[in-house]
Amino acid sequence: MDARHNTISVLMLLWLAHGHISPFLELAVKLTTRNFHIYFCSTPINLGPIKQKLSKKHSLSIQLGELHLPSLPDLPPHYHTTNGQPPHLMPILKKALDMASPNFNTILKKLKPDLVIYDFLQLWAPSLALSLNIPAVDFMPMTMSATMSSFFLHLANNLGVQYPSPEIYLREYEVRKFANDSQDGDRRLLECFEQSSEIILIKTFRTYNNLYLQ
Repeated sequence: MDARHNTISVLMLLWLAHGHISPFLELAVKLTTRNFHIYFCSTPINLGPIKQKLSKKHSLSIQLGELHLPSLPDLPPHYHTTNGQPPHLMPILKKALDMASPNFNTILKKLKPDLVIYDFLQLWAPSLALSLNIPAVDFMPMTMSATMSSFFLHLANNLGVQYPSPEIYLREYEVRKFANDSQDGDRRLLECFEQSSEIILIKTFRTYNNLYLQ
C-alpha cells in the first residue's frame, strides 16, 4: 500500500447488486472529507459506472480495485452484477462471489487497510479481515435497513416473542423457515451483524426509522 501519512485506509467490498453502488460510493465520498483513503472493491462490470461518476478530485482519494470472480460456464463476466441479470442466475452469482474469497484475501494482504467495510452477504469478508487483525464493519445500504436490522436481531435473540411494533411480523411458515435456518440470506445477514467490529453502519433517515435507531 502506498504510504499515506495521517490518513486511515479503508477497503470497501459491496454486494454485486447495482443498487448498492450509490450508497457505498456516497459513504466513500463522505469519508474522504474526514481524511480517509478508500479502496473501492467490486467486479470490473460494476466498477465501470463508478469510473464515470468519480470526479477528478475524488479519484485522488478513492481508488477502484477489481475483484475477479472465477470463470463459470453460465456466468460470463458481463453477468458479474445483478444489473440486467436473468433471475435464475442469482444463485450462481452468489456462489461465484463466495468462490472469489481467496482473491479478496490476496487483496487484503496486499493493501493492508486499517479497516474493511463490507456488505451484508459476504460473511467471509469479516472473517478474512479479522484473521489478519483488521477490524471489519458491516454497512447496510438500504434505506429501510434500520427497521430490518432491528427486526431480525430481535427475532434471532427472542424467537417466539412478539416484536415491539406488532405491525411488523413474519407469517408462521416464515418463522419456521427462520428457526430451521433454511434461509441462506437470513443466516448470512445475522452472521454479518455478529462479526461486525462493535458497530454496524446503516444508511437511513430518522424520518422513517427513528423508532428503530434507539
